[in-house]
Amino acid sequence: MAKGLNNMVDLLELQKRFILAHLRSGDVAVDCTMGNGNDTAFLSESVGPEGKVYAFDIQEAALDSTRAHLQALGCPENYTLIHASHHRILEFVKEAPKAVMFNLGYLPGSGKKQVTTMRETTMEAVRGAIELLDHDGILLVAIYPGHEEGRLEGEMLGEYFATLDRHLICCSCFKIVNSPTSPYFYIVEKK
Repeated sequence: MAKGLNNMVDLLELQKRFILAHLRSGDVAVDCTMGNGNDTAFLSESVGPEGKVYAFDIQEAALDSTRAHLQALGCPENYTLIHASHHRILEFVKEAPKAVMFNLGYLPGSGKKQVTTMRETTMEAVRGAIELLDHDGILLVAIYPGHEEGRLEGEMLGEYFATLDRHLICCSCFKIVNSPTSPYFYIVEKK
C-alpha cells in the first residue's frame, strides 16, 4: 500500500520513460507545445548533439523562456525554436521524428490562461505528427482537463485515437481514475 506522495505515480517521469523507450541519440524529436522549454530540454538532451529537435509555440515569451532555459542547462545546440502554431508541423518538419510531445493547455507562469491550445489546431497538429512519425516512433499528448478547452481537447483526441487502425498504430491512455481533473496522457506508437 502506498504511503505518502513519494510512492504515488509521477506522471512526468512516466512520460519520460515511455519516450525514452523509442528515442535514441541522433534521432529527430518534436515539442509541439514549447511552453517554458522543459520538454524541449528533455528532448534535446535525449537526442544529443547529433540529434535534432523542433519546438513550436505561438507566444514570443515561450521562445524567450525556452531559449534561456536551454542555454542555462547547457543543452546541445540541436534545436530549432519555431514561432508558429503546432498545426503547421508539416510545413516546418521534413524528417520523420521518433518522438513528438504535446503538453496542451496554456503557458505556465504567463498569467495568460485565456491563451490556450485549441481543438481545431490541436487536431490538425496531431494528425500531422502521426503522418510524420517514424516507424517505432511515439507521440505523447498530455491533457489538462481542469479547464474547459482542455477537457474538450481530451475527449476529442480520445474519440479520434479510437478510430485509428490498431494493426498500424497502438493508442493508449494513462490517467488517475479517482482524480478526474488531474492531467493524463495519451500515447500513440507507430508499428
